[in-house]
Parts: sequence; C-alpha cells; structure tokens
Amino acid sequence: MDKMLYVSMTGAHQNTLAQRAHANNLANISTTGFRRDFEQARSMPIFGDGYPSRVYAMSERPGTDFTPGSLQETGRDLDVAIGGKGWLTVQAPDGSEAYVRTASLNVDALGMLRTGNGLPVMGNAGPIAVPPEQKIEIGQDGTISIRALGEGPSVIAEVDRLKLVKPDLAQMEKGTDGMIHYKGAGQLQADANARLDSGFLQASNVNAVEEMTAILSLSRQFELHIKMMRTAEDNDTAMARVLQIS
Repeated sequence: MDKMLYVSMTGAHQNTLAQRAHANNLANISTTGFRRDFEQARSMPIFGDGYPSRVYAMSERPGTDFTPGSLQETGRDLDVAIGGKGWLTVQAPDGSEAYVRTASLNVDALGMLRTGNGLPVMGNAGPIAVPPEQKIEIGQDGTISIRALGEGPSVIAEVDRLKLVKPDLAQMEKGTDGMIHYKGAGQLQADANARLDSGFLQASNVNAVEEMTAILSLSRQFELHIKMMRTAEDNDTAMARVLQIS
C-alpha cells in the first residue's frame, strides 16, 4: 500500500510539471517569435528488492517545435521576420550567439542596433553600430542601408549586413534563458541565401486549442492520481482495523 501511495504521488507531481509546460506555452501565445515546448511522459521502472513490477511516471520536455508562426504585417521598416529555414543572429547576455526568427529592431542612443528586448544584433564583424541617420532600411538579404544626417534622398550608404544563418534544426535547442542556441561545435557561418521580410513580425506557433486540451486532459489525470492516493489511505486504515481486531 505504501508503494501504491508513492507511485500515485510521483504521478501527481510529474503531472503538475507537465501542466506547467503547457501553461507556459499558452502564456506565450501572443509573444512574437515564441516556439512552443514539446512535453511527454514516460515510465521509469522502480528497481529494488524483487521484480520491478511498478513504475514511476516522469514528465520531460524532449525538444522545441520550430514550426514557423504566421506573419503579421506591421508596416514598420525595422520589424523583420526571417523566411524559410533562416535565423537572425543576436548576442546573448553571456556574450554567446543566440538565434531568433523575428525581431522588432531599434537603434539605441549609442547607435547600437538592438532587438526589442535589448539584445545587440550581430553583423559581419560583431554587433552592428549604425551612424547617425535620417532613414534606415533593411533589404531582403539583411543589408542595412541608411541616409546619413544632412544627405539628400538619393545618397544611400550601406553600413553592414545582418548575420543570417541556416542551421540544422537538429543542432538547435532552447536554453534555460529561453533563447535558441546552437549546440554544435564553433559558431554558425552567415548564409548568403537566407532571406527576410521587412515590415513583418512572426507570431508564436502555439495552438491555443491544443494547449487547452492538453491541460484539461492532464487535470483529469491529476484527479485520478489523487483518487489513488485516497484509496491507498483507505486501504491502510482498513488494514489497521483488521490488525487491531486480531
């Protein structure tokens, strides 16, 4: 009976972790560029004295869904969405490279090109710095062109190019910081064939119906685990009464 109690207890605990994963996906349904986490449960045999006839449940996140989200037109020149299998390279807080599929770019007071959450955007030779400008445009190949202060409309200068890459998705993983990283050796090289759309942002790929359905299903499973725990308690109480009578 104690074993039954612990098995159902671990099942309820892991079930709660699974609900947390789906709730996180659902909470980011409006986060541009968010990639939902997969969730699955598997059985872990209990080894000890005797044959391992019981198993504990274990919930895990085996990977990330890299399916592209839909494009949302914004009309803003510095909003970019990467097409096909491409990724835009940014600098993570720890100095390493991270990758995003969409970004609402802006130029800070020091002229650094950053994403909406403040991450520096990588170019041909590191983070991109933009000289004082009247207008800035980003081409489909990631080329950044500006009209400098005081120049006429016809004077356009190319200052840098966004580092666009096309990695093997099997080598990409979501880190604990919530960002996508390359887990292979070294750094990814820029791919001249990668393309982007300016004036668009890519929406989250979370399906609200699927996530809600999964949460409801996990809630019912949680109730069954609690019922098993109560049954184990009732069995224990009944056995104690039998021992008292004897």
